[in-house]
Amino acid sequence: MSSNEFRFFLSCDINLPVTFRVERLEGTLPSAKSPDSGVDSIAEERRAELYVECALYIDGAPFGLPMRTRLESTGPSYCWNELITLSTKYRDLTAHSQLALTVMAYFSSHSCFTVRDVSQGNDDGLIGGATILLFNSKMQLKTGKQKLRLWLGKEADGSHPTSTPGKVPKNERGELERVEKLVNKYERGQIQRVDWLDRLTFRAMEKIKERENCRNGSSYLYLVVDFCSFEHRVVFQESGANFLLPSPITSTNELVIVWDPELGKINPSEHKQLKLARSLTRGIIDRDLKPSSNERKSIQRILKYPPTRTLSGDERQLLWKFRFSLMSEKRALTKFLRCVEWSDVQEAKQALELMGRWEMIDVCDALELLSPVFESEEVRAYAVSVLGRADDEELQCYLLQLVQALRFERSDKSHLCQFLVQRSLSNIELASLFRWYVAVELNDPMYARRFYVTHEFLEESISKLAAGMNGDDDGKKIWQSLVHQTELTAQLCSITRDVRNVRGNTQKKIEKLRQLLSGLLSELTYFEEPIRYPLAPSVLITGIVPSESSIFKSALHPLRLTFRTASNETCKVMFKKGDDIRQDQLVVQMVSLMDRLLKAENLDLHLTPYKVLATGQDEGMLEFIPSHSLAQILSEHRSIMSYLQKFHSDEHGPFGITATCLETFIKSCAGYSVITYILGIGDRHLDNLLLRDDGRLFHVDFGFILGRDPKPFPPPMKLCKEMVEAMGGAESQYYTRFKSYCCEAYNILRKSSNLILNLFHLMAGSNIPDIASDPEKGILKLQEKFRLDLDDEACIHFFQDLINESVSALFPQMVETIHRWAQYWR
Repeated sequence: MSSNEFRFFLSCDINLPVTFRVERLEGTLPSAKSPDSGVDSIAEERRAELYVECALYIDGAPFGLPMRTRLESTGPSYCWNELITLSTKYRDLTAHSQLALTVMAYFSSHSCFTVRDVSQGNDDGLIGGATILLFNSKMQLKTGKQKLRLWLGKEADGSHPTSTPGKVPKNERGELERVEKLVNKYERGQIQRVDWLDRLTFRAMEKIKERENCRNGSSYLYLVVDFCSFEHRVVFQESGANFLLPSPITSTNELVIVWDPELGKINPSEHKQLKLARSLTRGIIDRDLKPSSNERKSIQRILKYPPTRTLSGDERQLLWKFRFSLMSEKRALTKFLRCVEWSDVQEAKQALELMGRWEMIDVCDALELLSPVFESEEVRAYAVSVLGRADDEELQCYLLQLVQALRFERSDKSHLCQFLVQRSLSNIELASLFRWYVAVELNDPMYARRFYVTHEFLEESISKLAAGMNGDDDGKKIWQSLVHQTELTAQLCSITRDVRNVRGNTQKKIEKLRQLLSGLLSELTYFEEPIRYPLAPSVLITGIVPSESSIFKSALHPLRLTFRTASNETCKVMFKKGDDIRQDQLVVQMVSLMDRLLKAENLDLHLTPYKVLATGQDEGMLEFIPSHSLAQILSEHRSIMSYLQKFHSDEHGPFGITATCLETFIKSCAGYSVITYILGIGDRHLDNLLLRDDGRLFHVDFGFILGRDPKPFPPPMKLCKEMVEAMGGAESQYYTRFKSYCCEAYNILRKSSNLILNLFHLMAGSNIPDIASDPEKGILKLQEKFRLDLDDEACIHFFQDLINESVSALFPQMVETIHRWAQYWR
């Protein structure tokens, strides 16, 4: 919906009863005498009970029976929080309908009371009343919380105009009233939520509230009511003619607003034509229809649309018309299913019948059918059946997204859930990763139950296995080996906390770590039973080597641990606590996928898709790759070339380096340049660009993706002048080869744009920061990077221009210098 589009409901179309919630009373109750005893009973909480009488008035006359809340006597702040439903419906309201709310006190010497007691004539004490119009000056139904000032000692007056208006007069409104009005908009979703800013704002509001209360004292009493909200605003309209049309219309240039009662409604003639065009009887005629040359071109253009593209009415009708001739075109199925009006039973039946006879689609297109766009259980089940054709290695590439797709299923034990569990039973790596991906989502309050059911189903299914997936272990032992992974990460979290509490420099913290591993936690150096390595579950680890374990110099003090394996080898990991690494996990997964796609086209760019596993919302493991940052290399060796000469010197090779090493460096630079550009990875500096001894360059730390960057004016890709100098300069043949690899890789990945876009679309419901903030915008930014409007040749020129722009960018070099100074003084 565009920003200037206004959608609304008409009050005359809403056949629902008027509903609102009486929440609480704010302020200090005045003292009053009980009719019988003369004691200050309102002030005595155990003796006074309050209730609210709610009456609807239409055009000044009472309408329907008044309703009362229950009796409330708890504390000075009376809180009913009771939903009131009137017998009157919204369609019966007029423009001057108003609600009269009167707060009454009930006195009795007994400790227990009921509403029946009140209605039987016991003496009541009047506290005050207030009246509120249900429609505002723009003839829109009021929604959300309304704070009404009570007229003390007066019963709410329902006449028009009323003598007891609940609205605070303008001349008496303070800062608190203005802020509470904004809070009302915030709660209705009309103000964007920003967590860190919201916390500061609400803290400041409490101070304003205290200041206003001190200024006003106890002179005012307020009643808070909450009117129900609708998907769109509700505009007043009586049945029949448009009564909101101003009369007479003046001849001046005054702007006149007229509500169109037909706005947003389906055109009856168009709807009828659509029904006839898609009726069952048309199916016999459409079977033999063949598209003309122009229609064929239009269809081919539609089939090339990315999965994010919404089809127009004419495009949907064109695909439906020639659906029979498109059944042999597997790419057309997802587009055809988008054309179906699933609310029409007959049309949905036709579509499902055709889907079963359609040419089998590819796995990447099946992922699109698991997106939130498709709600039909039959369509989603079909997509799962297609996924069954993928081998375990391919399925592992998509597993993270498939777990997220469980959010869009209509039941807890859906076809997708059963499929993932079934495939996990025959592959320990799938089982371990699937369990971790599900376990991390157990903290999501909205979908916790679904993931809990999935986790239980996985445990139950694995435990029932008679023979294990590795060796002769039974299912219970296999599940127990996976549970030991969680126990290990819990102990590592405890170690991290203990190490952080040590005062002193990093060396003292390292000593504390090794002391813990050799002393109190010595059981971690030799496990009683081997544990499956979380990053590679097929590997068994037997303990931690204390002498080779250390701590990184960082604010969070992540652990660098060396595990001993059952085959007498070692594997090094970084364990982080206090940082959400799910975004890093996603990016590295995409690097691994893109590496697979490039190799399938015989282009190996020597990427380093190291393993990352989030074991919680703020913790996780990362594979440690021995390497040095470019900042450290340039500081110690002055140039990348000097560093590579130290490990791979060759007098006869280019620049004194072996040809193999230089080629590896050039290819890895090209690969990461393309990938970081496509994924919009930001915050690139020389400290998060690492270089291995064999010449492989790779990126780490992906806190900013999809175009977000904390640095001003970032270049399209991180390609510093030191990297270009290591290739012999901008005029060398090696730099030309680098650009050639970039363009080739970019065009290869563009061919798989639908797969990458589908995977990100499945992540739309995740809690990953840079996606959750605005999923639709993020996916469109990703789509834009593929430049699907250009052919391969035009893309080569486009990407070469990007490279030249990145190399010649001066501002990022200034930012890099500032960053180095900041690191030096840290």
